[in-house]
Amino acid sequence: MPRIPKSTKTQARGMRHIPTDAERKLWSLLRRRQLGGWYFRRQHAIPPYIADFACVEARLIVEADGGQHADSTHDARRDERLKAQGWRILRFWNNDALRHSEGVTRMIWEALGPLPDPPPPSAGEGEE
Repeated sequence: MPRIPKSTKTQARGMRHIPTDAERKLWSLLRRRQLGGWYFRRQHAIPPYIADFACVEARLIVEADGGQHADSTHDARRDERLKAQGWRILRFWNNDALRHSEGVTRMIWEALGPLPDPPPPSAGEGEE
């Protein structure tokens, strides 16, 4: 696994302490494996970027966007680079995260799907 630069990691850690209202709402829906057992991280560093929320196992990023993200070429370029690394990205307007959380949760749930089955034990494992 590639090392995360300290500056990115430090910035992500700091951002966890000052969430927006929409990020706080989304985190209340995503944390503690509440969506079908999927594990999300908040302010997860994927250098040189920081994702609002990421489910590493499903390669899914969830972003809460304010008005500054409207027609953002930076966001489009960022999304292209992350998609090239195998990530899928769901973006929700802050207003939707706050006022239509059931619909947002449903869309995230549909993007995740069921948890994959664990691999079968290797020969000899579990035998006494």
